Amino acid sequence: MSRDTQLKDRWEILVKKLSAQFADNDPLELDAIIYLVGVQELGQIHKTYKKDEKLNLMHIAICRLLEPYGYYEFDFFDEDGWPHYSIKEELPPLKAGEQSVLMKEALVSYFLEKEYII
Repeated sequence: MSRDTQLKDRWEILVKKLSAQFADNDPLELDAIIYLVGVQELGQIHKTYKKDEKLNLMHIAICRLLEPYGYYEFDFFDEDGWPHYSIKEELPPLKAGEQSVLMKEALVSYFLEKEYII
């Protein structure tokens, strides 16, 4: 099985499973899944977030997801328990489709690591 086919298959499994768990089977979009990772990483699951906090959660998720690729490095947790990352290497310029593939690959890797999917 090619790497692209395997990523596509795993992505579909991940979307289906998360959508069933969090969206009454309405397919979750990429941004929603990134947001869920941010909430997971923060660990404050049963809280209502304001708009700016939601953006910060997505930032946390992106940093965490791209950390294994060498773009970010975890720094510290602040007094409110929010993780902070520093940039290790700037992301190369990517087209929208390339960004999407990178994030899907990072999300699949994250959920494989968490043993949410196999």
